[in-house]
Amino acid sequence: MTLNNKQHQMEIGISTFLETTPDPVTGKIMSHAERLRNAVEEIVLADQVGLDVYGIGEHHRADYAGSAPAIVLAAAAAMTKHIRLTSAVSVLSSDDPVRVYQSFATIDGISNGRAEIMAGRGSFIESFPLFGYSLDDYDELFEEKLELLLKIRASEKVSWSGGHRPAIPNLPVYPRAVQDPLPVWIASGGNPESAIRAGMLGLPIAFAIIGGMPERFAPLVNLYKEAAARAGHNPDTLQIATHSHGFIGETTEQAADLFFRPTMEQMNVIGRERGWNQPYTRATYDDARSLRGALYVGDAEYVAEKILLLRKNLGVTRFFLHINVGTMPHSDILRAIELLGTKVAPMVRSELARG
Repeated sequence: MTLNNKQHQMEIGISTFLETTPDPVTGKIMSHAERLRNAVEEIVLADQVGLDVYGIGEHHRADYAGSAPAIVLAAAAAMTKHIRLTSAVSVLSSDDPVRVYQSFATIDGISNGRAEIMAGRGSFIESFPLFGYSLDDYDELFEEKLELLLKIRASEKVSWSGGHRPAIPNLPVYPRAVQDPLPVWIASGGNPESAIRAGMLGLPIAFAIIGGMPERFAPLVNLYKEAAARAGHNPDTLQIATHSHGFIGETTEQAADLFFRPTMEQMNVIGRERGWNQPYTRATYDDARSLRGALYVGDAEYVAEKILLLRKNLGVTRFFLHINVGTMPHSDILRAIELLGTKVAPMVRSELARG
């Protein structure tokens, strides 16, 4: 989808890290196997209720089950008809671009052209020692591997050499994707250099907005579009996505209460790991739920209103609601997905169609 031919449309979908954190009520930890099976059920439901995209982030930790997003997406590919299937993100820096392309070209074949890659450095760093990479090469690894990934998607035979992977001497890479080219997005947590790189390459960009006010990302959107224009790309045809935490309930109060405790507990785990000084509190949470905040928690009308404000402020063409941050009952997640597809998305589309 590009804005030049679908001026008033916007894609809405789900992103997840397939969390397996302790249940905040019972203390029980769901097995990775159960969480993976639940994910496939979620994707099938998201497709049935008319959502546009489902993304799974790559992590290599005990509290997330999504170390191999492509395999989960492939499991759902044959069971779905319309929904696009993407990583959110693939940690390209510590992976092999040949295998990343092959995996998603395989999903593309199974789904008949619905696969996408979202490439990023990753907000966690556990994959680097696991696969034998040094954090000293953090930036160089991403740049080099992105270059190779884009070469592979552009040509069946690839000639390439770099500093962190054996050279490829005019060798073919199969299978080829149904889509030509296979969509590759750049994911950014708010780094200006990432926005500029994506613009120069003419690639769609996804911003993770999990704190502060989303409107503060407007300068990054401008940097992205300016870089695209300088490189000869039409900025009006480029896609911009955001990914933010949230949850939808029957009422705003119910949604807020259900989502708070698992969110608080997981955010405090991450905060301790990263040395954040302040614990995550209900006051922090309620502030983020406000209209200009980065948490999309409420009833369908309220979440739709917030998405429309995001569209107005940043011009986004795709919105990912990240469900969930900490473990929640599977039935609650399914209901939130259902409400996003049957209530929120139609409200947003209807309002945008009015111009």
